[in-house]
Amino acid sequence: MNPRHIGADFRIVARSYFRNPVALFFSLIFPIILIALFGLIFSATGTTVVTVPVLNEDHGPGGVGYSEESVAFLSALNNTTLVKVQVVSVAPSDFAAWLGQNDYPVGLVVPSGFQSNFTNHTATNLTLYTDPQDAASSGQAQAVVAGVANAFNLRAACSSKNCSAVIGITGANVGSAVYTYIDYLIPGLIGFSILTSPMFSMVDITSSYRKEGIFRQLSLTPLTRAEWLTSRILWYVLLTFVTAGIMIGAGAYLFNAHVLVTAQLIPFLVVGPFLFVSLGMLAGCVAKTPESAALIGNIITFPMMFLSGTFFPVSSFPSGLQSFAHVLPLYYVIDGMNQVMLFSNTSRALTDVVVVLAIAVVFFLLSVRLFKWRDE
Repeated sequence: MNPRHIGADFRIVARSYFRNPVALFFSLIFPIILIALFGLIFSATGTTVVTVPVLNEDHGPGGVGYSEESVAFLSALNNTTLVKVQVVSVAPSDFAAWLGQNDYPVGLVVPSGFQSNFTNHTATNLTLYTDPQDAASSGQAQAVVAGVANAFNLRAACSSKNCSAVIGITGANVGSAVYTYIDYLIPGLIGFSILTSPMFSMVDITSSYRKEGIFRQLSLTPLTRAEWLTSRILWYVLLTFVTAGIMIGAGAYLFNAHVLVTAQLIPFLVVGPFLFVSLGMLAGCVAKTPESAALIGNIITFPMMFLSGTFFPVSSFPSGLQSFAHVLPLYYVIDGMNQVMLFSNTSRALTDVVVVLAIAVVFFLLSVRLFKWRDE
């Protein structure tokens, strides 16, 4: 491939883009509107069994001997049939991040001295970690823990003249105590932008260029099909960096977001557009008309918009829907960004970026193979 050809076409793309007010609006203004709307809506922020990992610091190897009251409390939680207690062994300082890395929307810490404090009618606080994005699981776990705590408080009051509550509940967020809803939302919105901008543009460009004979004219130039597609990929990679910067900046400035911005985010901002430019081109290649191209693009895009963790955590979906979500390429883009921006989980992020890159290469090769300057 000739870099001069790619550079020349890249400059043409940039000029045409900045002359299109609609494209500029959706790339530069729409992200701010999206962040502002969701931030304002959620800033004040079932019947399925919710798994609750529990760090029992008052029992077992990390506790002091046998804690009958903490075991009884966890047994009472299990007996509600609304939550399933899963006792884990994790360093207390790592527990919040561990929950996020393993897709748990809730977690509970029973503090050291729980039994002693309860027996002596001294106040003791459980720490309940919840995910602001998963309101259903968080709300269910909060209600169950509060109900069991009230029952234990009633028993303590009945056995003592001291009628004050013994067990209290302190709230914290999965991932970090300082995280809010907007922190969990930003990676998903960046993924949303990575999907929609290249997909819709490439499907439209491919169908309209074929209909208007522009591809036929390009076939008379030295530009090759791979060079033309590569220039598009480079443009949308650049655009993704700008959009991601706007979203992160707006989230931090308007809503005090605390997401981590590290070099580990860069691979997702590169391979994500690479994947969806190639997929959009492929969708446009197999369509015969602009109308069918738009239909194919929407069929591919809309399930990924809502089932890949863009607005709702995949862990809150039914098991069958979770399996379907794991087939969608956007899931690995968003999950990888979550891991590097929220949970500092490098190993899982590396797996995600390898999956995305492998899919992107396949789509790129298929689109180059099926893409023709001239219809047969």
